[in-house]
Amino acid sequence: MMHNLLVDLRDERFGEASLARALRDIEAAGFTHGDSDGDDGHLLAWLDDEFGGTWSTEAFVGRSVVVRKGDAIAGFATYDPKGLRFSWLRGMGARADVGIFGPFGVSQTFRNLGIGTQILIAALARLRRCGYARALIPAVGTQKLVEYYAAHAGAYVVESIAKRSLSSQRYRAVVMASGNGSNFQSVLERSRDGRLPLDVVGLVCDSPQAYALERARAAAVPAHVIAWDKTQEKRSAYDARLRAETAVDAPDLLLLLGWMHLLDDAFLSHFHHAINVHPAFLPLEQTADRVVLPDGSTQRAYRGAHAVRDALADGAAWIGATAHRVAATADRGEVLLRKPLRLSDERSADRVYEMLHALEQGVVAGAVMRWVYEQ
Repeated sequence: MMHNLLVDLRDERFGEASLARALRDIEAAGFTHGDSDGDDGHLLAWLDDEFGGTWSTEAFVGRSVVVRKGDAIAGFATYDPKGLRFSWLRGMGARADVGIFGPFGVSQTFRNLGIGTQILIAALARLRRCGYARALIPAVGTQKLVEYYAAHAGAYVVESIAKRSLSSQRYRAVVMASGNGSNFQSVLERSRDGRLPLDVVGLVCDSPQAYALERARAAAVPAHVIAWDKTQEKRSAYDARLRAETAVDAPDLLLLLGWMHLLDDAFLSHFHHAINVHPAFLPLEQTADRVVLPDGSTQRAYRGAHAVRDALADGAAWIGATAHRVAATADRGEVLLRKPLRLSDERSADRVYEMLHALEQGVVAGAVMRWVYEQ
């Protein structure tokens, strides 16, 4: 069971005097504090490395109180994120006088030092400054956290959601793959053992030699080989055939898992729900060509078909995996979930791909569940 909690921001514990006191207490504990409007790439990458999940994408569309110890991020609280589609925000969270609080967290290194409650108060006070009368703390999953927010913010349960009900519907999924199909196999296994509420009803493959086809045969999943002979068929004709044959399975969701053919505008207009996995840690800002990393450094955003090869050739310190909505421009769709991976001295391409496959499988599963929770 998850709970949405409500906080009355008109309480003076969130007034200007309380805000000033919370910030003084943070400073007295030896920390510094600042504010981010979603443009703090270091914070966003740190969230992906420290906590995982979708927190960085939520902070990206909101504002955050950020507390640091030297150059290290110690904790944060996001407030007033915009445009989130999670189904649990459609009740009280949709009201004009209610601002959204969270996500919120403190690094394991700096817990039990008293800064968490001060960050909480500071972010709620910022919401009050934005003109909201109340704050919603959504999707609180444990009784311990419910009691924490009650004790320190006067929060109380206003809505309860059975988490199982959010994934009770099953969705028809078609996987598009061009190669080995290890991510396809992972989705199959997770859908069949109940971890993903999907029925994988088809595989679309553009290569008759792809090992993904063997995986489909073994799992009794219908497979469509839709190859393109560039010498015999125009690109527009192939794209129309690809669109028509993919539509046969009537998918609710398309998963591009190692799919190498760029989809045209007509295809994307027909299939509104499509997720791609890319073997790189991509920036949340879709137009950016560089990405900030969890250690605060930056590197090139490795887009395109040879992302891993290019990263290894450049001697990049980090790689990663990103799941994003499919867009007309390759690897520039809205990011749903991403995860960084630091490279040590291991530079063997085979070993790097092995690590990446495990990372990608978790990222794909997390992105699918985010999509489910948005329906």
